[in-house]
Amino acid sequence: MLHKRIFAAIFAMLLPTFAMAEDAVPQGPSAIMQILFLGGFVLIFYFLVWRPQSKRAKEHRELVGGLGKGDEVLINGGVAGRIVRVKDDFIVVEIADNVEIKVQKAAVTTALPKGTLKDI
Repeated sequence: MLHKRIFAAIFAMLLPTFAMAEDAVPQGPSAIMQILFLGGFVLIFYFLVWRPQSKRAKEHRELVGGLGKGDEVLINGGVAGRIVRVKDDFIVVEIADNVEIKVQKAAVTTALPKGTLKDI
């Protein structure tokens, strides 16, 4: 009996909503609202994705462009070493005594402060 009363009360509360829904014609958002909504998404995409990524790319280009002999660097795989020679797109990094590897400049992730390799 209690379930019937609860159902009747809920139905009585929703009855005006059902009555209005029959007469209402569904309408979508206006064209101006759609343009504003799309513009909002573009702004969010720009500030959260595109701008930070372009800033990181610019910083990396400056890092790679400023590499020179004697700089201590960290390479993508986590290898740390000192630059021995710099060529156009490649550098030669000494990772231990008399152990040198050739890597692309783009593989350098970080320039370490001088003396870091002695502390490791």
